[in-house]
Amino acid sequence: MKSMWVAPMPDDATLSSEAALTVDTRSNEGRGSVDAVSPSRGARRSSVECARVLADLAAGALLEEAELTPKPGLVDLESSGSHQDMDIELMRRSARILHPWFAKFAEISYGCAPGRELRERLGEAGRDAEKAMLRETGGVNTHRGAIWTLGLLVAGAAMGVPQVDGGKLSAQQVADTAGELSRWSDRFLPSGHSHGQQVRNKYGFSGARGEAQSGFYHVVQIGLPALRDCRSRGLAEVHCRLDTLLAIMASLDDSCLLHRGGTLALARAKQGAKAVLAHGGSSAAEGWDLLKALDRDMVSRRISPGGSADLLAATLFLDSLMEALVQSQAQASGPQSMREQSEGNLPWSK
Repeated sequence: MKSMWVAPMPDDATLSSEAALTVDTRSNEGRGSVDAVSPSRGARRSSVECARVLADLAAGALLEEAELTPKPGLVDLESSGSHQDMDIELMRRSARILHPWFAKFAEISYGCAPGRELRERLGEAGRDAEKAMLRETGGVNTHRGAIWTLGLLVAGAAMGVPQVDGGKLSAQQVADTAGELSRWSDRFLPSGHSHGQQVRNKYGFSGARGEAQSGFYHVVQIGLPALRDCRSRGLAEVHCRLDTLLAIMASLDDSCLLHRGGTLALARAKQGAKAVLAHGGSSAAEGWDLLKALDRDMVSRRISPGGSADLLAATLFLDSLMEALVQSQAQASGPQSMREQSEGNLPWSK
């Protein structure tokens, strides 16, 4: 039996009030607005109401990812990791400035089917969101990848909510819809040499684009199962989230690592993440020591798993969305088996 050990870390690393916006994704309080995601209780909610809730969940996921501590090579409550131009306050401001843009992505997409016109409208809005982020951060790229990843998933959720067949919506459906949308081309995409493009050209890895087009494999097939497994074993939520990040890192060909340090950096990060998990994860004493060592190694090399961080935020977004749907259904239909609905396949109340 693996030893369970509570790592010494600040209480607000787990339940920081900074990570709560309109919807508290970790308690039943503040969930009165969650019904906006579901067409329960009679008439379907408007696109504006749905957009507000999805934006709350998306921006909240970014805040929760930023405040999770300690993360190897990443900005958190304790340090700036490998990022000399960032700190936790900058990450918080960046997440908040993106809230209205996530709402806009949802409003644009509400009830639509994937297609080129929608892809191009979202692309234009995404580029405007990136400009707003850069203005807020003084030109620092805090969340460019997250705008792409969470923007698509917000759109996928907004597209699916009013059209779900038989009143069911799952994380897989949201991710598949977002993936289908990402496979449409954007004729207005500016030509350039982003970090992701450079990695694709140099190493042949598909990066954030390939992850989206796969239906967000590392979110649905790795992130969410890892998070649920940790919770089923009774781990503290902070350890569940840290181990989920490590599970993603151990598998993902992270473009940020490749851009900063090449294939050697990617290999070291994957090996380090696997070692932590193999020694009990962040909740075990040996795993904790290995996590701190991995952080020191990544900081010394100025490498950072930014792509994995974006996918952790995406995992937290889908997890909170599924939880919100469970709460909405419970409120609408009275006491039912929450366990039967835990996968997010939720019959709408009539």
